[in-house]
Amino acid sequence: MRLNNGIQLTWLGHSTFKIEAHGQTLLIDPWVMSNPVCPNALKTFDKLDLMLITHGHADHVSDAVALAKAHAPTVVSIVEIAAWLDRKGIENTVGINKGGTVTVGGIKATMVTANHSSSFTEEDGTTVYLGEPAGYVLEFANGYKIYHAGDTNVFGDMHIIGEIYQPEIALLPIGDHFTMGPREAAYATRLLNIPTVVPIHYGTFPLLTGTPEELRELTADQGVEIVKLEVGETLD
Repeated sequence: MRLNNGIQLTWLGHSTFKIEAHGQTLLIDPWVMSNPVCPNALKTFDKLDLMLITHGHADHVSDAVALAKAHAPTVVSIVEIAAWLDRKGIENTVGINKGGTVTVGGIKATMVTANHSSSFTEEDGTTVYLGEPAGYVLEFANGYKIYHAGDTNVFGDMHIIGEIYQPEIALLPIGDHFTMGPREAAYATRLLNIPTVVPIHYGTFPLLTGTPEELRELTADQGVEIVKLEVGETLD
């Protein structure tokens, strides 16, 4: 499958994606170094212009500080995570909240609702509350839109996200246990009225049992394209 006019979407495993578009490099949910499925060749970056964080759990944010210090990207997150990163010496943070939109390097990022939790356990064992979880709708300079749902179950307002933003592709968790599984994800595709879905957040650990094949079977009557990426594979 090809995306639209020079947008390259690479799955680094779990919920982490690198997107290259119009000269900008974007990383969503920076978890690479301890990510057991991320290929070693993809754990380093030539540059990062923009980093988006959906929530504060370690499997989504563990490498945010190191990568932000190494590459000085603009880091967009909910305000509590932005404040947490500020305290760790990270510059160029942009704290927003749900419904808010920022534009960086021609990439427009709108924060939308997700249903989950959000906290981080520091090295001393202290658990820090990091605001609410979120998803993002990204709109690129050519008008192409990608929805990253973050960690979430299915919720009725996905219909609103689909109706307002009309994304062409959705990155939806399917692993179950910590997020929705294939049954809920199939209902989410119906609410979003989305033409294409890339399943994410599955297979990383034994607990994450949902599979793209299950999702494909459950959406067979919808006419939606389920694109199963291999880790490290790029849609371009």
